[in-house]
Amino acid sequence: MACDLWLVPLVDVLCHSPDNPFAEEIAAYDRALAEAGLPPVPIHGYMPGLSGDVAPVAGFDYDALHFLRRAHLLQLCNLEVTPVDELGGDYEQLLEMFGPTAQQSHLAWHYDHAGAYVPLDFPAPLSNEELMEGGGPLGSSQGLLRELTAVAPYLGIDPGNPPPPPQAPARPTELEEPAVAVPAADGPFARERHVWLSLHAAATRSLAQGALIVFS
Repeated sequence: MACDLWLVPLVDVLCHSPDNPFAEEIAAYDRALAEAGLPPVPIHGYMPGLSGDVAPVAGFDYDALHFLRRAHLLQLCNLEVTPVDELGGDYEQLLEMFGPTAQQSHLAWHYDHAGAYVPLDFPAPLSNEELMEGGGPLGSSQGLLRELTAVAPYLGIDPGNPPPPPQAPARPTELEEPAVAVPAADGPFARERHVWLSLHAAATRSLAQGALIVFS
C-alpha cells in the first residue's frame, strides 16, 4: 500500500483563509503544543516565492516505512542493524520490548496514515486524547531530522551529503495502488534508504519553507 508525504505551507494566505482545509488540525496542534508549554504552530506572512499551495513531496510503501522504523529502533537500542527481506516477529518484539523508547521517537511513534510533523523543536512526540483520536502523535521536523541523521550511517548514507531524493509523486497516490518502485541496485537496505531519502527531503523542506509534513 502506498503512502504520500505532503507539505502544507504555514503561510497566512492559506492558514488564515476561511477555506483552510487544515484549520481544525492546526487548532488541535496548537492546543497540544500549549499543553506542553510550547509556542503555537508558526504561521508566516506571505513573501514572494512562497505560496499556499499544498503539494506532495514524496511517496513510498507503508511496509518500507516500517523497515526504516525497525532499523532506527535497532540502532536506538544498541542492537545490530541488519537487513531483512520482510517484516517479521522481530519487529513486533522490538516494539513490545522497547515500547517506551519507541514512544520517545519522532520517526517510530507516528501514525502511518495521518498525523503531522510541525517545524518546532521539542524532544519527544506530543500526544493527548484529542490527537490520538484523530491523526495520532504530533512530531517535530527537527526531531525527525535528528533521528534520520543518527540512523543514516547504518544504511550506508552520508547524512551530510545524501543522494538525491526520489522524485515526488505527480499526483496523489491511492491507498491500494502500488507504491513507487525502489531501485533494485541500491543494496540490502534499498527500501529503508528510499524512505529515508523521502523523509529527509520532507524534513529539510519543512524547516526551510516553514511547512507542516502531513501523511496521507
